Amino acid sequence: MNLELDQDGHLVDYAQWNENIAQQLADTIDLTLSPWHFQILAAVRQFYQQFGHAPATRPLIKFLIKTVDPDLNNALLQEQFKTGLVARHLSRLAGVPKPANCL
Repeated sequence: MNLELDQDGHLVDYAQWNENIAQQLADTIDLTLSPWHFQILAAVRQFYQQFGHAPATRPLIKFLIKTVDPDLNNALLQEQFKTGLVARHLSRLAGVPKPANCL
């Protein structure tokens, strides 16, 4: 499947996203997505739908703590998603635009 991505590697069409596309995007960082990963990505998409923008790291973690797991933290997300840029990479894998404050 040929994905239409913007200059930052995010899907151009948010509605095009599915779990297969998420895995394709994750393959670029050598990450195999588990059901836990998909639960996190679904929450990122929920945040985007609810608030109309991709989350920055702090609001994202607060949202994930409330909606997914009260024990989540930035270090765990960095470890599980193999990145130091949590909000940016989770948004990319979830098929939503890059957060406005990310470089």
